[in-house]
Amino acid sequence: MLLHCGNFQFDLSRPLVMGIVNVTPDSFSDGGQHLQRDAAMAHAKRLIAEGADIIDIGGESTRPGAQSVGVQEELDRVLPIIEGLRGAPVPISVDTCKPQVMQAAIAAGAQMVNDINALQNTAAMNAVAAGNVAVCLMHKQGDPQTMQTQPQYQNAVTEVGEFLRERIAAAEAAGIGRERIVIDPGFGFGKTLAHNLDLLRHLDKLRELGVPVLAGLSRKSMLGAITGQDVNHRLAASVAAALIAVQRGAAIVRVHDVRETVDALKIWNAANLS
Repeated sequence: MLLHCGNFQFDLSRPLVMGIVNVTPDSFSDGGQHLQRDAAMAHAKRLIAEGADIIDIGGESTRPGAQSVGVQEELDRVLPIIEGLRGAPVPISVDTCKPQVMQAAIAAGAQMVNDINALQNTAAMNAVAAGNVAVCLMHKQGDPQTMQTQPQYQNAVTEVGEFLRERIAAAEAAGIGRERIVIDPGFGFGKTLAHNLDLLRHLDKLRELGVPVLAGLSRKSMLGAITGQDVNHRLAASVAAALIAVQRGAAIVRVHDVRETVDALKIWNAANLS
């Protein structure tokens, strides 16, 4: 299985680590820490040095209850970072659902788009199709303001899988090659703890869709619900969740704690190759 991110190509013979850079004042874990350009740049470079394979830059929080920001404000947050990282040794992803931000980010050097709306906006689909970049199509139920109010499924794994199957087909029909597509079940995006655990147990079912699966579990509230730890004390749980996701078939894990996750995966890889 291959993944093409613009000028970069991954053969996915080992799981990839996507490092998170939130250029926001209100993200659930590190809101405000990297809002200034210099802090965000330094953090991105540190994550690359720690072994991140992809850097994911977001200028709008999508945590439960988060309020949306305007296009210009999001552009002002993310573009200086993307431009500053042009020529980095790893692909830069932009975490956005706005077509205007996608277009500007791709022009500035982003080589992947991470869209929580799975390119359901026609303009977003067109922006990615024209950009020769990779895309992550994520499932969510509802929107960030209301998605955790009362999420319901008859069968979360089946319903999430069917949605992602449809979005893969739509992306391919728009001219986005399968080698450019990643899928994300959207842990915590309109799911209860039971739904999240069901999806984690059955990530292999999503892998059957034939494209790489990304798992974003890092520091999330589901880990706090299980461990009783607040967001600043979920490192061990996050690394454990990343390892389980990889064992269940995830090709990419999206994390805050890159060094620790990279080290854990080195051990996992060594044990599996020996």
